[in-house]
Amino acid sequence: MSTRHMVETQVKSRGIKNPHVLNAIETVVRERFVPLDYRRFAYADCPLPIKEGQTISQPYMVAAMTEFLKADKNSRILEIGTGSGYQTAILAEIVKEVYTVEIIVNLGYAARDLLDGLGYENIYFKIGDGYFGWEQHGPYDGIIITAAPEEVPFHLAGQLVPGGVMVVPAGPLKGSQTLYVFHKDEDGTLQGSGVMDVRFVPLTRHES
Repeated sequence: MSTRHMVETQVKSRGIKNPHVLNAIETVVRERFVPLDYRRFAYADCPLPIKEGQTISQPYMVAAMTEFLKADKNSRILEIGTGSGYQTAILAEIVKEVYTVEIIVNLGYAARDLLDGLGYENIYFKIGDGYFGWEQHGPYDGIIITAAPEEVPFHLAGQLVPGGVMVVPAGPLKGSQTLYVFHKDEDGTLQGSGVMDVRFVPLTRHES
């Protein structure tokens, strides 16, 4: 299966319409972000395991979360949970800058080496607990969280510009969660709601 076939059968067919998202999904070679043992499933319609008990999300979910951000070539995006680097690459194809935080050291360095090797120059990496964002480089036009905290981290609203968007799955550590999309009002509050049921690995935190 090719990226083009994946886009047609798994992404466009489910309602993803943003041309920048569709182009990014077709451009980024997903198998490069999948462990060798699973590369034959790289274009399958499902999440796949990577190292450290984490996963790479299914292509449709990556596309949907990216489309919800409503990002463009001038956007600066904070990604919490670099993981394999696949979502990071999709964002980097679309936006001006991606600031990505990964708590698992080995994953973070592996993703950085891969993305640097692929020639991306608009991605900035941090190894650490992303629950409190990356305030140093904010505010951002969008925040995307690629693992699920038990509750929505509303404190991250302070790192969004007015009109910014936060996309986050949240809910129980076991079972399904809800994907939320929030927009920041001029007064600093977040307005939004759940848009679909999802299943993500729990957001890893440093023990307090």
